[in-house]
Parts: sequence; structure tokens; C-alpha cells
Amino acid sequence: MRVLVVEDHRELAATIAVGLRREGMAVDIVFDGEEALRHSRLTPYDVVVLDRDLPKVHGDDVCRALVARRSRSRVLMLTAADTIESRVDGLGIGADDYLPKPFAFAELIARIRALAGRDRVASTPVLACGDIRLDTVQRVASRAGRRLELSPKELAILELLLAADGAPVSTKELLRRGWDEYVDPDGKVVKVTISRLRRKLGEPPAIETSPHVGYRIAG
Repeated sequence: MRVLVVEDHRELAATIAVGLRREGMAVDIVFDGEEALRHSRLTPYDVVVLDRDLPKVHGDDVCRALVARRSRSRVLMLTAADTIESRVDGLGIGADDYLPKPFAFAELIARIRALAGRDRVASTPVLACGDIRLDTVQRVASRAGRRLELSPKELAILELLLAADGAPVSTKELLRRGWDEYVDPDGKVVKVTISRLRRKLGEPPAIETSPHVGYRIAG
């Protein structure tokens, strides 16, 4: 999952990013509305965590711009004002969800995952292929009933592969959805992560390589 955190309080932005990365998410950070608009034009983020009171371009105007260009990014708006009027205003300009500050980090994670999962075709939170299952809510993966000890990044990549429903996912797409903008674009990190994931999934081999196309879960 790729997330853009837009927050002018740099310490808070860094804290949020660290926590989200520990959950296996790829996170980019910007500190004003102008940069938020530039980044959102370049990268199709799954979720934009958007502070309302931003310098240069107000958070409300960033949200309006995303809606106007029909961005598929879900918007979770953050604000220090916890009033019904503020929430109604935020949702009225197109935000998908609203979270007042201060907030519990567990709630932030839950809301981001809920927003990212809205476009999932399946109504169940469990993704499966063959004997491999992934509970996207509990973040637990198993094979043939055996729980797999996967890192947050390995879980994130397994989720992308399972969500593709047997179609190959390119290295470029895995990089785009699974890592932030500072990752080395040569794809070596994808190969290393796929190698670790293959080893943990065990036999018979579950991840196939489609030459010049990408990786897929073998059904």
C-alpha cells in the first residue's frame, strides 16, 4: 500500500511515517499543500493522509483538487478541530474519512486500511489462492493451515500478489505500491523480498516468475 502523509508538523509527520512503515506500508511525506498536489499528480497513492491546516495550499483546496481530477486516492483528513461542523465540512468537500487530533495510532492504521480496502472487489477481508490465505484485517498469512511468520513488507507484497487474482504483477508495480519514492528503482529490493517470501511459503513453489512480465501466485 502506498500512502502520502501531508503534515506541516515535521515531527508528527515523521512519527506517522515510521509507524506506517512498521506496518509494511510505503510512505512518502510532504509538508505543504503545494507539494501534496505535485506528488499526487506523479504517484497514484492508495491513501492520502491530509492535514487540514497546511501552508501554501490549504488542505481543503488539496482535497477539492484531488476530487476534481477524479483521483482514485482515498483521503483521510486530519484536523485539530473536533466539532461536528468541521467533520461535515471536511466530508462535504470530498474527504473519505475524518480523524481529529490527537488520535490513537491504532485507529489511524485501522482507518487507512479500511479506506484502502474499499475498492477491493471481494467482500471478504480474506484473500486466498490455493492453500495460501491472508487475513488483511488481522494481517495474518497461512499456508495449508500453517501460520507464516512474515515481515510487514513480505505481508504487503503477498497481499499485492493475491489481490491480482492470478495475474502477474510487474516489478515496477510492486515498487510503486510497496515502497516509497526513495527506493532504488533497479528492482533488486523486489527480487530480495520475493526470494524471502518464496522461502517462507515453502513447497511446492507458490510464486512464479513470468519473464519480462512480473510475478504471480500459482493457483
